[in-house]
Amino acid sequence: MKFTYYGHACFAVEAGSKTLLFDPFITPNPLAKKIDADKIAADFILVSHGHGDHVADVIEIAKRTSATVIAPYEVGCWFEGKGVKNVQSMNHGGAAKMDFGCVKLTSAIHSSSMPDGSYGGNPCGFVVESTDGNFYYSGDTALTSDMKLIGEGTKLNFAVFPIGDFFTMGIEDALRAAEFVGVSKFVGVHYDTFPPIKLDREAALAASRNAEKTLLLPAIGETILI
Repeated sequence: MKFTYYGHACFAVEAGSKTLLFDPFITPNPLAKKIDADKIAADFILVSHGHGDHVADVIEIAKRTSATVIAPYEVGCWFEGKGVKNVQSMNHGGAAKMDFGCVKLTSAIHSSSMPDGSYGGNPCGFVVESTDGNFYYSGDTALTSDMKLIGEGTKLNFAVFPIGDFFTMGIEDALRAAEFVGVSKFVGVHYDTFPPIKLDREAALAASRNAEKTLLLPAIGETILI
């Protein structure tokens, strides 16, 4: 699968012949100033929760591309209220068949509110299954033993975890999460954007090597094969 990183917790995965874009926060992110959000392709936009650093570019990209937005129920309803036409509002534990394969919403331990302060429901993660492979994006979350159920239920090619600490898991908990879900490699996201989540890359990479895991840290705008 092709994985493209757009900064913070925003990335795209090409799976099942479709482009899945996650948590688009590009135009307000100074670290992603070289990325033109108007040129980003998307067949589906998956949104883990309502915070501004995960939804900033959803409306514009969804309207331009006619992508289907997949989100927790309250978040999806909020986007519908903003004029987004193709919205699949789901809830935790629910799965749905899509053009790329199947997506299931998983629990995440975090908070959620929309940019205007309205209720954002409960945050989530996603398990994606496709003909090209399967992966798990935890969304913003703390470590939880529920992640073991994901590894028991789905054979994953890789996972995507926040590693910036402070607001989410740090690297040590992300390594435990990788063990819980049964992956040997994972992509780190949600770091460096704000001062409290500045990442010590060498320490994170060393901790991953010591745990016999592969931590992938693509540059903003870089595409890698996983």
